[in-house]
Amino acid sequence: QVREWKNEGSKRYMCTGRPGWLTVSLRVGKYKKIHKNIMINLMDVLEVDSERQVVRVEPLVTMGQLTAHLNPMGWTIPVVPELDDLTVGGLIMGTGIESSSHIYGLFQHTCVAYELVLADGSLVRCSPTENSDLFYAVPWSCGTLGFLVAAEIKMIPAKKYVKIHYEPVRGLQKICQKFTEESKKKENSFVEGLVYSLEEAVIMTGVLTDEAEQSKINRIGNYYKPWFFKHVEKYLKADRTGIEYIPARHYYHRHTRSIFWELQDIIPFGNNPIFRYLFGWMVPPKISLLKLTQGEAIRKLYEQHHVVQDMLVPMKSLEKSIQTFHVDLNVYPLWLCPFILPNNPGMVHPKGDEAELYVDIGAYGEPKRKQFEARASMRQMEKFVRSVHGFQMLYADCYMTREEFWDMFDGSLYHKLREQMNCKDAFPEVYDKICKAARH
Repeated sequence: QVREWKNEGSKRYMCTGRPGWLTVSLRVGKYKKIHKNIMINLMDVLEVDSERQVVRVEPLVTMGQLTAHLNPMGWTIPVVPELDDLTVGGLIMGTGIESSSHIYGLFQHTCVAYELVLADGSLVRCSPTENSDLFYAVPWSCGTLGFLVAAEIKMIPAKKYVKIHYEPVRGLQKICQKFTEESKKKENSFVEGLVYSLEEAVIMTGVLTDEAEQSKINRIGNYYKPWFFKHVEKYLKADRTGIEYIPARHYYHRHTRSIFWELQDIIPFGNNPIFRYLFGWMVPPKISLLKLTQGEAIRKLYEQHHVVQDMLVPMKSLEKSIQTFHVDLNVYPLWLCPFILPNNPGMVHPKGDEAELYVDIGAYGEPKRKQFEARASMRQMEKFVRSVHGFQMLYADCYMTREEFWDMFDGSLYHKLREQMNCKDAFPEVYDKICKAARH
């Protein structure tokens, strides 16, 4: 298809032909309508190499599919981003994170090689040792350097359960202190925080194990179980710590059934026990279905009165960040997920020469701030994130100017490669693909 595009005279930019409503991002990209759509129907797990401890997959393999394939073989991947429908391609070209990222980094940091079809129609493999510039430039590039056709991801041995410890913490300073402490401990397989108000949170730490106390097993993934964030809130309300054993696959997809807490805005009675018992098997509706059936008026309303954002900030700025989120958005719960950011080349790396501990703050829901105005409030947030050397996940609405965008991200390697590989006539710049200012 790429060679065909070349023969036709390379008239328009190329993009993947997967329709916008199928993606997990709430944004429906307008570029799909005007660019040349390249159909990439690659959705298979290609090989599981237990000697090298690597799994080779095609870009449309989803997290649900991959864990279902690997778990019975005794393997899993180090970072399993939350929602079942997230694809390997999206997690590499965008980014992905999970509560094990304080050990392993972002999803891209668990990948050992990529295979891409470039603008000239050639197929290349890149890794830290071959075509290394391309290997480091691909993550966060949103398909603007080439088409991903395969990726090799590290595997780790799977275990049956996650022994999870719930601890309610009160007082913002204490929350940040406790969360930072736990995130630095490598003996925690998982670290996660749910912040229910400016002064209240539950911090969870988990350890992978094959043994479990029968009486404390909680199969949270069963359709009739309370939504996970509501289950966690019970520990806060009762002001007590707790320990449970959760089957590993249930743990990995713990926020899937309620799409974190987005479902409470779509089906307000969804966590009612009667609804769960009778209709729990029907939810969550696929995000793709919600987008496909959403009219323009609803979409506009959603854009103005609803926030779905992930901001990645250095751990040392956590307290200041939560205060800023409180003032500019006032959305709760907030999701806290720690990750180590290695000093690799590419668009995203820490300010200094050392790897640094960062935290993803996820805000999903309806802002309770009185004068919330999507554009102004988000520009305020983006400015703050740039000031602490943080990053905004690119699946979300981004209101920055081109200068501000390249102030947040390091474009040196990316632009060098776009020049070298003649991408300029083949693919739009990443900014033009994702930013609102570029699309209106």
